[in-house]
Amino acid sequence: MAQALDAGVVVGNESALSIAIVPMPYQGGKTAPAHDVAKVIRDDLNQSGQFKSLDEAAITEKPLRGADVRFAEWKKLKQDFLVVGRVIDGADGNFSIQYELMDVAKQQSLLSLSMPARASNVRRAAHQVADQIYEKILGVRGAFDTRIAYVTATGLGQGIEYRLMVADSDGFNPQTLVRSREPLLSPAWSPDGKRIAYVSFQKGSSAVYIVELATGVGATDPVSSAKGINGAPAFSPDGTKLALTLSKSGNPEIYIMDIASRSLKQVTTHFGIDTEAVWMPDGQSLLFTSDRGGKPQIYQVSAAGGEAKRVSFSGEYNARATVSFDGKKIAMAQGAGNVYRIAVLDRSFGGSGRWQTISPGNLDESPSFAPNASMILYATKQGRRGVLYAVSADGRVRQRLVLSDGDVREPAWSPYR
Repeated sequence: MAQALDAGVVVGNESALSIAIVPMPYQGGKTAPAHDVAKVIRDDLNQSGQFKSLDEAAITEKPLRGADVRFAEWKKLKQDFLVVGRVIDGADGNFSIQYELMDVAKQQSLLSLSMPARASNVRRAAHQVADQIYEKILGVRGAFDTRIAYVTATGLGQGIEYRLMVADSDGFNPQTLVRSREPLLSPAWSPDGKRIAYVSFQKGSSAVYIVELATGVGATDPVSSAKGINGAPAFSPDGTKLALTLSKSGNPEIYIMDIASRSLKQVTTHFGIDTEAVWMPDGQSLLFTSDRGGKPQIYQVSAAGGEAKRVSFSGEYNARATVSFDGKKIAMAQGAGNVYRIAVLDRSFGGSGRWQTISPGNLDESPSFAPNASMILYATKQGRRGVLYAVSADGRVRQRLVLSDGDVREPAWSPYR
């Protein structure tokens, strides 16, 4: 049985906007929904780092509609925004979340909407409400109604089992896509969120497979099983190609595969190790990790091939790049000595860009941007086991997502649904 992830915010943001999410009771004639809608919304907004929600215990009045709100009370509580609502019966045995978002200072309604919710999917509808609130206030699309992929390892020695898992962005509803006695690595989402490419050793050596999420069925034949290394798949922004690391020429190089025809084009040619390619959002170039300068650093190369240019000039070790949707920010694992942290290079500042370290170390790796670039998911070690953290892109809010058992690693944040 897959365990849910247990989330806990560990640091806060002083400049976050204050918002009160009033409890949203069920007012229908059926069995109440299994999830507390207001709590899901509250947790989502807190996790983003942009909001600080009022503790439920501090909520003194509990209006259900905007017309019942006494703004003076919420001003006293120093709230910038207020969300009120209720859950009622919808069509076909489903529910409807009716809610209003209010601006306390202006004493006006910013949103008044009804969100349909299937009985089996009330949590997802609550994530969608949180997305609407986030976008209305900040002008940026929310990413709470997204998913994460990750790999778990449970058991020891001969009894070890690896699983490729998918869960909601907050770690709930975990589902197993692939089980294997051999290691699973490098899950990568297709841009439509319907497929995941990954590396498996199930036939003894590394090979790249693609699994369809709707069916949970992976291709029994790999898309790449050349002699040597088959690793680090990454879908192109249009979903038609995969960037891969292959060592069929004797050295690990970056290749691009046309998925339909399986034809290959070699992009890098160097005696160093070239790996971990990711596409820039325009599909015209790739970032990759290479030790061609002595230690691993991030380089950029045209998707047509040609000369690669070094991108990372801070830190003695930089690897495993992930790129924001607008191409302006690159997060990576940055090492010095035996300490590895997640660092973000913001290239919108020009020159060699501006650097910020957003995780505390010591063994932080595998960063992955949320589709709106507001958060970064990464893996780290606590004691002997791997755990996942989500950190706001400014590093101010960090939240642990811990599996109840086993080792968790190799996280990848999905595109929008």
